[in-house]
Amino acid sequence: MSEIECGQTLDQYELLEVVARSGMATIFRARDTGNGRTVAVKVPHLLHQSDIVFHQRFLREEQIGQRLNHPAIVKIMSPKQKSCLYLVEEYLEGELLSQRLQRDGRLSIDIGVGLAVQIADALAYLHEHQVAHRDLKPDNIMILKDGKVKVIDFGIALDTTQRKLTWSGLSQAMGTPDYMAPEQVKGRRGDARTDIYSLGVILYEMMTGKIPFSNENVYAAMRAKVHGSPIPPSRHLSGLSPQIEEIILHAIERDPSDRFQSAAELREALTRPGEVALTDRAARKGQKPGLSRWWRRVIRMMIDPSKNKE
Repeated sequence: MSEIECGQTLDQYELLEVVARSGMATIFRARDTGNGRTVAVKVPHLLHQSDIVFHQRFLREEQIGQRLNHPAIVKIMSPKQKSCLYLVEEYLEGELLSQRLQRDGRLSIDIGVGLAVQIADALAYLHEHQVAHRDLKPDNIMILKDGKVKVIDFGIALDTTQRKLTWSGLSQAMGTPDYMAPEQVKGRRGDARTDIYSLGVILYEMMTGKIPFSNENVYAAMRAKVHGSPIPPSRHLSGLSPQIEEIILHAIERDPSDRFQSAAELREALTRPGEVALTDRAARKGQKPGLSRWWRRVIRMMIDPSKNKE
């Protein structure tokens, strides 16, 4: 068996061109020969198809997608028959949020908040249906030509209506480091509040062009995410309203119990920012962390060793 290529017909789908390729799969623009519609066909690379865990995740992504029906979530279809492992999605024309940010640096406040409202609406629907995305990031958000969004890629989504997928040696820390919630960094599987954190990071980035915890050393950035505090976004964008800053910082609280407790609550805040009550979050996050007792002792000894009486 060889890799699937353009020009081939896969069951009822004629593969026309490659639209994306990752380390795990290739996505083709294809034509459904049964009804003539254009679709996207996602085919895993051959070397992964024999991997039991990958195979199960791929099937789970298909199962999750086929039971979801929301305008801001990519639709996954059911082929008449399948001769191998692949999934079929609606074909989307537009650009990824990551591409928009790479080109523009940051978005206007109105556009960024408008996109975040749509994403929060999609998350509210997911969570009502017991699904947590767990890998929400600009690479997994498509902006269509009419400005509408589609949340895509449910490869590591958690569906609590299905049995838990486990396998010996499988790391529980899944996601993309810049957008992972602190609990994911700690190896926990995450829940709906994990998606809320990720959306908070995305909103921070759309407003400022930066991410809350940035470091060339990914491990240092992940440690900061678990133990540190983000720079208030108004430090990067002086025109940001205190209410939008409050929403962002509320969404990316380190402790899940301190965040918005539902995507619907976050969506409501984004829709009515003028009604958001301000707290001291921005002031607390803006404080420089104090020196630990150990570091204070080291510095004191360096200045005057005779004062080391502890």
